[in-house]
This record gives sequence, structure tokens and C-alpha cells, in this order.
Amino acid sequence: MTQELTGGEALVAALRAHAVDTVFGIPGTHNLPVYAALSRYGVRHVSPRHEQGAGFAADGWARASGRPGVCLTTTGPALLNAATAAAQAYSDSVPVLFVSPGLPLRHPGRGNGFLHELKDQRGALDAVVAYSHRVTSVAEIPLAVACAYAAMGTGRPRPVHLEIPLDLLDERAAVRIAAPVPVPPAVPAEPQIRAAAGVLADSVRPVVIAGGGSAGAAAELRDLAERLGAPVVTTANGKGVLPDDHPLAVGAGLHHEAVRDLVRDSDAVVAVGTELAPSDLWFGPLDIPGKLIRIDVDAHAVTTNALPDTAIVADAALALTELLARLPRQGVSARGAERASRARADRTAQARTEGAAHLVLTEALAKVLGRGGVLAGDSAMACYYGALSNLPAYAPRSFLYPTGLGTLGYGLPAAIGAKLARPSAPVVAVHGDGGLMFTVQELASAAQLRLPLPVVVADNGGYGEIRDEMADREDPVHAVDLPAVDFPMVARAMGCHGLTVGDGTELARALDEALTADRPTLIHLPDSAAG
Repeated sequence: MTQELTGGEALVAALRAHAVDTVFGIPGTHNLPVYAALSRYGVRHVSPRHEQGAGFAADGWARASGRPGVCLTTTGPALLNAATAAAQAYSDSVPVLFVSPGLPLRHPGRGNGFLHELKDQRGALDAVVAYSHRVTSVAEIPLAVACAYAAMGTGRPRPVHLEIPLDLLDERAAVRIAAPVPVPPAVPAEPQIRAAAGVLADSVRPVVIAGGGSAGAAAELRDLAERLGAPVVTTANGKGVLPDDHPLAVGAGLHHEAVRDLVRDSDAVVAVGTELAPSDLWFGPLDIPGKLIRIDVDAHAVTTNALPDTAIVADAALALTELLARLPRQGVSARGAERASRARADRTAQARTEGAAHLVLTEALAKVLGRGGVLAGDSAMACYYGALSNLPAYAPRSFLYPTGLGTLGYGLPAAIGAKLARPSAPVVAVHGDGGLMFTVQELASAAQLRLPLPVVVADNGGYGEIRDEMADREDPVHAVDLPAVDFPMVARAMGCHGLTVGDGTELARALDEALTADRPTLIHLPDSAAG
């Protein structure tokens, strides 16, 4: 049905047609026609205090829900503020739609000092997302939204940016709202499935590596592991795809020597939805003497970092289902469970040694998060040395962490997005004291939303990782120690609860109470309490 709508209303109507009910952003002079239409279409608007926070919140929403998030900014500096979040979403394969106005259709190509003018706004975003598209008519807006959602649902999910010239937002025109484009999952090719099944049928010591691309195939991955009797290790973004208490679960952390030993001892490796990226491996590529089977929806990623013997470019769930249909049925073999148990024990010991300074935190988190909780972590020592390998996970999409780009400031706004996407789940944010300051203003956003959100600040007095790296290099150690901040007072000033805890017992109690509080609670955990 054709309707006469403004460009702003056409955008909101198109988003609603794609089941969007929540957007994150900040209004500005140039995007007001969009804001005028939000409530009319039943779209909830969430107001972070900075556009980077809006982008991270949309990312957290997408990771926790499995649906694309939406970040709405105004022109120029606002969109550039969100660019780091867009780059993080691209790095970790998270579908987020970034929408902004652009300069008018007939704006001078070399500029004239227009408010929020950028030399090439679309080009700036195109450098960090899957693609950036500038529409040129009101009628094109719904089509551009439909194309963006189709792109985010095809192959590897990545963020998209739409730019709408600001003069189109108030312009009225006849438009037709495009329905969502059905995107069938990528079907695996029969010869590759047959080859992989042959390798696995002959294998006696297989292992499975599960990445973030396996999040939608958790049941199929579990069935394959059980059919093969294969231990399963996961990347950071794959954490929880196989519950950590499953007899074949080894746990998360590809960098541990126990995992490397397990892979060296395997005659077949099935890598599902992972780039086998340096940001997961830390210490160089895996030594893979056995046959490598890679399953990935991205034809580029399936040969990145390690060349496979068999490459299956397909939806993970479909590929695993086809493999299962060609493998003999059997239960979890005693040999497979024993291999997994031995590797898990070794990996756990290594992880506890590596994360010894953070075990008080991870053990308290494990108690309050239970089997259905979500941790949104920052790129902080407490997360990559602590929670990554020491906090148990029981479901995919339960560990939100900025793996690839490794940005600071991610945890708190991502936790806001996750809590709004999954309001009944316990959600906790974890930051270092340095990283929190990148997005500390989002405490006010969480307070306005009255979210029962614990925000743990593991305080080591500055940028601890960089401090250690300087010392390891025998360089002068400087610019990494930060003056103490009264974090509880900052939290209270923004409408949250705030307290400092002295030991693990106090931390566990504070976390438990924070999950049912009437507002967010910042829990300050000094090094002296964590050790």
C-alpha cells in the first residue's frame, strides 16, 4: 500500500516493519523528523549520554537477543562518536543498523561551513561497517532499510550505515513500506559435506572449536560433539555454546597451552564459526597436524589464518545437520569424555593461575549469574584473564565481550542493551577503573531506566595491562597510573547506588542485592579486596 509520508516517518515505519521496537540514540537538530514519528509507531527510544554508548548498547542488544540493534544519531560529530562502536560491531560480526542524517541533497560538494559538516560522512562510516549507503529520495528510504536488514541477515552478520539527507526527512512523498526480504540460510555443498563426513567417520581423536558463528547452532554442535565423542573448546564469542558442565566441554580460551596440546593430539579438528583469529589465540597460530574442517558462513573467513583440508561455506546449523545425517550414531564415548576431562582439568588449572587475581570476582559472579545470566565485560584484565576462562557459561550469547577491536568502555552500555533485550535475565557489567571512565556517563542512562544492574569496577589503579607490558619490555613505566576516583560517589551523583566492598563475601552479597535493587549499583572492587 502506498502512503504519503515524510522521510522521517518513512524511516520509522520501515524499521517497525522489520520488528524494531527499540532504538538507541540522541536527538539533534538534523534528526528531529525521525524522533517525531517514533512514539506514533510504538518504537521505544533509549537515551544514552554519548553516541558511543548508544552504539555499544545497540551492540549489546543485538548480541543478547540475536536480532539486529539500531543506533540513531544526528550528523557529523554524533555519528563519528558512534564510529568506534560500529567498528567493534564489524570486528565481532554483530548486526547493528546505524542511521544518521546527512548533509542536504544539493549541498556544495566542497562544503560551505554547514552545521555538522563533514568532508565525507558516508565515506567515513563506509571504512568501518559492511557498507554505508546514502539514499537520494524519500521513496528509497524503506527500500534501503529492507536492503540493510537483508544484508545483515545474509552471510556473516555485520553492521550497516544508512545516511538520509536531512532535507528528505521533512519532505513528503508517496512511499511503499517494503516488507522484510526472506533470506534463506546458506546451504552446504554436497561434495564438501561428504568429504568432511568421511574424515570424521575415520577419526579416533577429534576436537571441535566453536566460535561466535556457532551461537545459532548450539543444539547441532552439541549433537555433533556427542556423535563424535569430541571435546569442545570455544573462543570468547563462542563461550557457552556448549554448557560448561557438559562432559565434553573443555571451556573457553584458545590461548591456553592445554587447548593447544589437545589440538596437537587430535587427528581431526572441526572449527565452526571462527576465524581462528590472533585476538583469540594470543600466542600465534595453532599447530594442527590433523585434518582441519572449517565451517563458516563467510567464504573469506573459512580460509583465514589456517587453510582447511575441507572448507564448508554454509549456515552452521545446516552444515552440522548435514554432517550428522552422514555419521554413525553413538553416545558420548568413554575415550572422548576422558580426553575432554583431562584437557578441561589442565585448562582450568592454567586459567586459575593466569586469573588468580580475579578469582574472587569470577566466583562471586558465577553464583549470581547462574545458568541464565549475562556478563557484559570490558577489555579489562578482570575479563580476559578472569572471566573469559574462569567464569562458567551455560548458553550462547551470555558472555558479551569486545574481542576483535578490543575497545575500552564497552561493558556498561552493552549491559544496558542486554538488560533491555532480556529483562528477566540477570545481567552484570564488569570494567576496569581505566576503562569505565570511557563511558562512565552511561551510569546516568541506566539510572534513568531504573535498571537493576550491578556494575563491578575492578580497580588496579590505572591501565594495568599496559603497565605490565611496559615493565616486561624494561621500558620506563609512566602514563599508566591514574589518581584514585571515588567511584561510589560518582555513581550516587548519577542516581545509582554505590559502594566499596572489602572481600569476596561482601562482593557476593552486594551483587545479589544489586540484581533486585531499584536502580543500578556500582560495586567498587579494589585490588586489595580481589586478591
